[in-house]
Amino acid sequence: RVFLRAINQYADMLNKKFLDQTNFELQLWNNYFHLAVAFLTQESLQLENFSSAKRAKILNKYGDMRRQIGFEIRDMWYNLGQHKIKFIPEMVGPILEMTLIPETELRKATIPIFFDMMQCEFHSTRSFQMFENEIITKLDHEVEGGRGDEQYKVLFDKILLEHCRKHKYLAKTGETFVKLVVRLMERLLDYRTIMHDENKENRMSCTVNVL
Repeated sequence: RVFLRAINQYADMLNKKFLDQTNFELQLWNNYFHLAVAFLTQESLQLENFSSAKRAKILNKYGDMRRQIGFEIRDMWYNLGQHKIKFIPEMVGPILEMTLIPETELRKATIPIFFDMMQCEFHSTRSFQMFENEIITKLDHEVEGGRGDEQYKVLFDKILLEHCRKHKYLAKTGETFVKLVVRLMERLLDYRTIMHDENKENRMSCTVNVL
């Protein structure tokens, strides 16, 4: 809780002193995002790994600090305004790591950042190629490392499709991208499940699907 308060003090200072055009400090903002994501993903806050009694005790005393800092990260991202493009594609990985935390409200609040990144890159270059390449690479790494699940896949699909379909220029390319990532996620999750299967043919079939 002390660290959370310190990070929020840091965030306040960034918003007050280092956000406008003349005083913007890329490195400080970069440090903030990496620090906040590291805090959110640390082992000691992953409540689903604890016994129900310990989880209830922590929630009762502190609440879910992952949700608190996650909402703060989301707000800080949107505060960036015109500076957002400076954080693409570098911030895709840390934001993905955050959205993969198995907390539904946190996921619903932070997955839309991906659409904002797509939109931001599209306004700058008329495509979102950098974002797309980065998320595919990082997703492969994260799912192989044990993160991600069926619920994440469903939320990613639903939330991003809704956003893309409302956008004049991103409706078609956005939908194609979302379908591609969801299909990849399906195959990566299958692959992860089957890796411990004794049947070599099943493993080979999954490997071919991923490739």
